[in-house]
Amino acid sequence: MTLPQIIADLMKLLLDMAVPAAICTMVLAGIALRQEGGVNFQTGGKFQRWALWSVILLTLPQFLSWFAAQGISMPAQAGGISSPWVASVENSFTGFISNIVVARLVPILAAFCVLKAALDAAEGHNPLASIIAGIFLLSVSGTVQLMQSWNSGSEFATTDMLTSGWNFLAGTILPEAAGLAIVGAIFNYARHRPFMPLVGSGLAFLSVSGIWKLVQAMVGG
Repeated sequence: MTLPQIIADLMKLLLDMAVPAAICTMVLAGIALRQEGGVNFQTGGKFQRWALWSVILLTLPQFLSWFAAQGISMPAQAGGISSPWVASVENSFTGFISNIVVARLVPILAAFCVLKAALDAAEGHNPLASIIAGIFLLSVSGTVQLMQSWNSGSEFATTDMLTSGWNFLAGTILPEAAGLAIVGAIFNYARHRPFMPLVGSGLAFLSVSGIWKLVQAMVGG
């Protein structure tokens, strides 16, 4: 049975709003990151869940194509929206995300994280947690664009994007974090403060990929 045009337009609207919705979930992930510690996150916590929702939304067409490959009838995803009203709703929502959330709201949230960092430092706490959360919030748009470049376009695009995210984390982020840890260790050594935990953290960051491959080899063996 052929779907009514308005139903088809609404379904196309939901698919088109997947990327703006992914930006919103990444913003929520940044807020959750600060709530969970900033420099760390809870296993199965809100940060991981919001980030996973971003991946699912960015690969929603490919995710649905997997069900279609299993023989489940899925509506066609191609074509544009014919209803002017539905098209105006899509333009309004997209404009709200780009002009309000990304351009204005996210910088304000990041600014409050910087203020929180200053207050943390005034109380003698580590301000790094709030600074990292602020940097994450300011890079939400670029992070989503980077994740879109990881979309393989296959039926397994969701898991492929998660794999690419892990490779980026292990190959790019962790080596930089290790360098920062060593710099922090040098400063602590110069100020006669404990520095070995930072040295150990740097070595651990550089060893994550090797440890993971070792675990895989042990399980496979």
